[in-house]
Amino acid sequence: MNWLRRPTGAEVADAIAAEEKRREDLLLLADQQLPTPEFGPLPTGNGMTRSVYACATHAITLDAASRIHASSCMAPDPAVLPGCDCTPEVQAPTPPSDSVPVKLPEHWFPATDGQA
Repeated sequence: MNWLRRPTGAEVADAIAAEEKRREDLLLLADQQLPTPEFGPLPTGNGMTRSVYACATHAITLDAASRIHASSCMAPDPAVLPGCDCTPEVQAPTPPSDSVPVKLPEHWFPATDGQA
């Protein structure tokens, strides 16, 4: 089982340092006859998540696993299981798809024996 949590300050700092290093390397390798590469803003903690993994013994509830937890969340600490010690963020529902279902040709049949 896995769920998501926000990164800690140290993890955000590591991501920023890695991006700065990547940009420095690209500038060193850039062709001098071409324009200097342009980079967007450095990453922030906004929108960033980290995966937390647990075995069946240290798992949280399915409802809690479907939400994004705080960076300081103590799950999967056995003392707080099967819950957690933070207030998880409620994820916005995904909007329904406006696509029209594809109509398959009449001679196509669904697999009935488990084979595709």
